[in-house]
Amino acid sequence: MSLLSLSRLLARWPLSALHALGWLLGWLTWLASPAYRRRWREHTRLAGLAGPERWASVGEAGKQVAELPRLWFGPPVPVGWEGAAHIEAALEHRQGLLFLTPHMGCFEVTAQAYAARFGAPPQGRPMTVLYRPPRKDALRPVLEQARQRPGLRAAPTTLAGVKQLMQALKHGDAVGLLPDQVPPAGMGVWAPFFGQPAYTMTLSSRLAQVGKDGQVSLLVAWGERLPAGRGFLVHVEPLERLLGGPLSTEPQRAAEQVNAAMEAVIRRCPQQYLWGYARYKAPRQT
Repeated sequence: MSLLSLSRLLARWPLSALHALGWLLGWLTWLASPAYRRRWREHTRLAGLAGPERWASVGEAGKQVAELPRLWFGPPVPVGWEGAAHIEAALEHRQGLLFLTPHMGCFEVTAQAYAARFGAPPQGRPMTVLYRPPRKDALRPVLEQARQRPGLRAAPTTLAGVKQLMQALKHGDAVGLLPDQVPPAGMGVWAPFFGQPAYTMTLSSRLAQVGKDGQVSLLVAWGERLPAGRGFLVHVEPLERLLGGPLSTEPQRAAEQVNAAMEAVIRRCPQQYLWGYARYKAPRQT
């Protein structure tokens, strides 16, 4: 059975069943991979995470993987909103929107929820998300079909993809980034993240300056996974509120600000952050 066929089969499952499967897969991965355990232990230690929230993150990481077939190929999942008024205000003023979403909760659902509510044609403002093309050939047909939906576009992590993001903002559309994703060499700076230097993209500050008439609304968004398969709650908050002021135009300072904002958001629901992600690795050479 191909990966695409398996994904379509799993897409029929209830979300609660997929989350139960994901919890099991998360713990099996943690037990089977010493390298993964070392990263998880070190990263949770840096963040000062302990107790039940720390251990819950193991199962939550597995849920994030297991729920993807349902999100990509299954019927719509229940999604609630907290802070949607910030999006509505930006769209009313025809401003571009730059969404910053950490590796937390279900980051796939944030883009889908925006596309369904605000991005669908003919009147919607579509969202363009930055993604890294998969290295494994088996994943390519899955991702190509999964991301084909009204109001949602994908841009690769290349110079052409960055230009695509800039054009979207200039047209007053939305762009989605994972700012805690390690960028290629030359596209970031080293900035503290939970007290440890992490190679951090400078793309956020660059994009913040290229919107229509120089106006871009900077929003932090993340999809909280609700218990018992009840769906998701998308949280939206202006970046300036988290920072206590505007984002700097200086790349180093802006990277430090973004990392600080991501830390603040992650601490609100640390059990749903992907602590096993290799956040502190050296950037790959382009």
